[in-house]
Amino acid sequence: QVQLVESGGGLVQAGGSLRLSCEVFGAAIGFYHMKWFRQAPGKEREFVAAQSLSGGYAYGDSMLGRVDVSRDTAENTVYLEMNRLKPEDTAVYYCAMDAGPISNIRDAGTVGYWGQGTQVTVFS
Repeated sequence: QVQLVESGGGLVQAGGSLRLSCEVFGAAIGFYHMKWFRQAPGKEREFVAAQSLSGGYAYGDSMLGRVDVSRDTAENTVYLEMNRLKPEDTAVYYCAMDAGPISNIRDAGTVGYWGQGTQVTVFS
């Protein structure tokens, strides 16, 4: 059974940083595109960032230049480093595993597995 366990969310002041972690059990992340999405109350789910299984990167417009995604295959964990956070970044952040085509790197349609989400709240 594949399980994604996120951690690292919390309350942070605007301008601060957070690093989210997503540890994967039951599958090796080296065979998947690893993605991060977020969803704020009343809004649709939004793509944040991804690292493809070949090591390439993709970023959503909303946090472009303020996030970095990385993976540690030995720890089977993917990370999302978020900097210069803004109140509008407040959302539940989800990691996801996708074995679909690279052309769908920003999409959720071919995601096979989701984490439970971790809340990030940015206050001004």
